[in-house]
Amino acid sequence: MKEIISNYTSKIEKVFTDTNIKEIEILASFMLNVWKTKKTIYICGNGGSAGNAIHLANDFNYGINKAKGIGLRIEALPANSSVITCIANDEGYEKIFSQQLRVKADKDDLLIVLSGSGNSPNILNALEVGNELGMNTFAILGYNGGKSKLIANHSIHFEINDMQISEDLQLIVGHILMQWLCEKATEVNL
Repeated sequence: MKEIISNYTSKIEKVFTDTNIKEIEILASFMLNVWKTKKTIYICGNGGSAGNAIHLANDFNYGINKAKGIGLRIEALPANSSVITCIANDEGYEKIFSQQLRVKADKDDLLIVLSGSGNSPNILNALEVGNELGMNTFAILGYNGGKSKLIANHSIHFEINDMQISEDLQLIVGHILMQWLCEKATEVNL
């Protein structure tokens, strides 16, 4: 067990590079701007990444500024099972996020997609629609980054061929951003 723990935590530490740290800093500045301008963040993913999207939406909405009770305007697109199953049934699973964005999102809103492979059709469609709408699009990715790495305006890519670590990194990045934004709460005109 000690060897598994040591190997696991070592893999997480080794995948942080100057490049993905720089992209995390860029995402942080975009999120702070969204908070200040009262724009909206949309976040999505599949499977464990969907769970992470919902978790992080909670952190950024409520946990970020509990003292004043005013967090970021954020919506986890996989959170409403009625909407997801309706769109999947009527339009196809590949449109469960992009259709929601077409209805809800505006120019200069922020889209964050979470994906291990970066190749899920519904994630790719979300990024394409986000770009079409003039959103600022970010992808937090594992493996080789897939097609999402090329479509997103910004990619936080961790070169790791391990789905569990890819999903852990999504939360780690989210929690790093949350702690940084908590420190910046006084800059936001609430």
